[in-house]
Amino acid sequence: MKTKTMKVGMMVLAVAAMSVGTVSCKKKGCTDPTAANYDASAEKDDGTCEPAVTTPETTIQKFGALTANETWTAGNTYVINGKVVVPNGITLTIEPGTIIKGAEGTGTLASALLVNRGGMLIANGTAASPIIFTSVLDNIEPGQLTGTNLTEADQGLWGGIIICGNAPTSAGDGDTESQIEGIPADGTNGIFGGTDAADNSGVLNYISIRHGGALIGAGNEINGLTLGGVGSGTTVTNIEVVANVDDGVEYFGGTVNSNNILVGFQGDDGVDIDMNYSGTVDNFVVVNGAGSDEALEIDGPEGTTYTNGLFTLINGTVYTFGGTEARGDFKSKAQGTINNVAMGEAKIRASYQNNCADPKTDAWTHLTQAQPTLVFTGAEFSSVTVYTGSEDDQANTCPVPTQDQTDAEGAMTSATASGADASSFAAWTWMGVNGKL
Repeated sequence: MKTKTMKVGMMVLAVAAMSVGTVSCKKKGCTDPTAANYDASAEKDDGTCEPAVTTPETTIQKFGALTANETWTAGNTYVINGKVVVPNGITLTIEPGTIIKGAEGTGTLASALLVNRGGMLIANGTAASPIIFTSVLDNIEPGQLTGTNLTEADQGLWGGIIICGNAPTSAGDGDTESQIEGIPADGTNGIFGGTDAADNSGVLNYISIRHGGALIGAGNEINGLTLGGVGSGTTVTNIEVVANVDDGVEYFGGTVNSNNILVGFQGDDGVDIDMNYSGTVDNFVVVNGAGSDEALEIDGPEGTTYTNGLFTLINGTVYTFGGTEARGDFKSKAQGTINNVAMGEAKIRASYQNNCADPKTDAWTHLTQAQPTLVFTGAEFSSVTVYTGSEDDQANTCPVPTQDQTDAEGAMTSATASGADASSFAAWTWMGVNGKL
């Protein structure tokens, strides 16, 4: 017979057993909230936590004209197919660190980013996160400053960037407007020039443009960065163009000021000025490659409109990679100031008329006239060469009179130029990262 004491003892043991069973039945699972298989209801970690899954970047295809304001974001890769156009009244914003790749194609299929008059491009990168335009063949990924599979020899793999503005330009035949180089005439696409010197096309800051210059026709390629009639309200600073088939940066008229410009290993000219550009290019470096033409090609007005604008080139250094000289070519009525620029040979074009008897207006006359409008001050060069252009109605060039060569040498005296501060390009550019400065 069981006593009352024995019954109480058995109940205590039963309760104890139930308590032990509750402890041993805690739910096991992954208790790390950063893990891919995190279990919010788990009370005890069972050692099965898996690394978090990283969402891969998205590749976004772009083509045709934008129809509303857009923002292209870092972490994504954007592929330009054909012409991507920013029309009048539309703004394209590109975040720092964004990579844009141009598809392959030539002729009408050449890829390019075109900002029309009245369109706006806000591409405001940083030294830590530059905005990079390159080819689809480049293996660069978001977060990187450079890929590993392309070199300075890889040119013409896509087009380039073209900005059209409403600022004054001296086009041919007295025109104030013209069709931009690199874009076939198509409605209003590619028309540039106007009367608004303060026109604003946006912000281009810490931009690297690589491996461009696709062919659109016989002898006609797209520049790395083309600025047509771009006004002084536009910001253009910290720009690199490398391995472009045609020119690095070309200014067709306009009044935009730019600084910290680096061009390297281009197939044609480094910095090209045309149609009476009247802004300032400050702190620029051109590094010619073996196949490059002139480091500087400087022209004046083409027509009878806006003929009085004067450019300024200040604090510049141009050379051929490996340390040899690179030339500056001042031609076609060039007029402006070259201050603290270091180059090799300086070429000055002269033109003649009346069976080569008399000079007519060209770079040489702007340099040697009583009140010169082509002025070299504190510039450094190895030699001065006057060469001739043909008369309008003659195929042959005229010989340069000895006195004209002497007058040019007397008008420009070489000095020791400190040139550009290249340190601003070392950390963020393709050329700096790859040891090509």
